[in-house]
Amino acid sequence: MLATMPVPMPGGVSNNVIALCLAAVAVASYFLGCFNGAVIVSKYILRDDVRTHGSGNAGLTNFHRTFGGGLTFVVILTDVLKAVAAVLLGQWIFAGTAVYPDWAAVWPVLGKYWAGAFCLLGHMFPCMFKFKGGKGILSGGAIAILIDWRIALVVWGGFLLLAALTRYISLGSCWAGASFPFATWFVYRSPVLTVMAALLGGLILWKHRGNIRRLIRGEESRFSLHKKKDPS
Repeated sequence: MLATMPVPMPGGVSNNVIALCLAAVAVASYFLGCFNGAVIVSKYILRDDVRTHGSGNAGLTNFHRTFGGGLTFVVILTDVLKAVAAVLLGQWIFAGTAVYPDWAAVWPVLGKYWAGAFCLLGHMFPCMFKFKGGKGILSGGAIAILIDWRIALVVWGGFLLLAALTRYISLGSCWAGASFPFATWFVYRSPVLTVMAALLGGLILWKHRGNIRRLIRGEESRFSLHKKKDPS
C-alpha cells in the first residue's frame, strides 16, 4: 500500500521541474491518445468513416458492428498500444523527477494516472479528428492493467461478467468507470490518486451518458459477435 501523497511542495527550480514534467507528459499522452484506431482504420484504410455509421461513436463496438472482419484486431491493437506507450512514458518521466526521497514510490504511480487521463482525453476528443473520438473503454482497460493488477481485476472482472451475462457492453463499461476510483482507494489509500482515478472513471461515465439513458429506457442494443447487417 502506498501512503498518501506528501502535501508540501518544494520551491524554486524544483517547482519548474515538476511543472515541465506535468506539461510534457500531458501533451505527449494527449497526442498519443489522438491516434484513434477505429477512425484511422475506417477512414484511411476502408475509406468509410465509422463515425457516419451506427451510433456515430469512434470506438471498437461501433466499428465491429459496422465493419466486422480482421481489421477489428488492428483497432484493438492501436488503442491498446497507445495507452501502453502513454502510461509507460508517464511512469518513466515521473520516476526521474521525484524531488523528495519519500515521493519515490508514489510519484511514478501518479505519472501513470496523469498520462492515462490525458491519453483518454486524446482518445475521446482528438484534435486531428474534429474532437470526435471514442468512449475510452479499450484504452482505459489497458491503463488499468498497467497501473495495478488488483485494480484491473476489479475493473475488468466486473466488465466481463456484466457484458457476458447481459450482452450490454455499455453496462460493463459503466461498471469499469464507476469502480475505478473505489478500486484505486482500496489499493493505494491515496486521496490524490483516487481523485485522478475519479477523473478517468468520470470521463468514461460521461461519454456513456447516452448509453445510460438507453439502458434505463430498455432501448440499448445488445452486443453480437456478428457484423450488423445493412437494411435491404
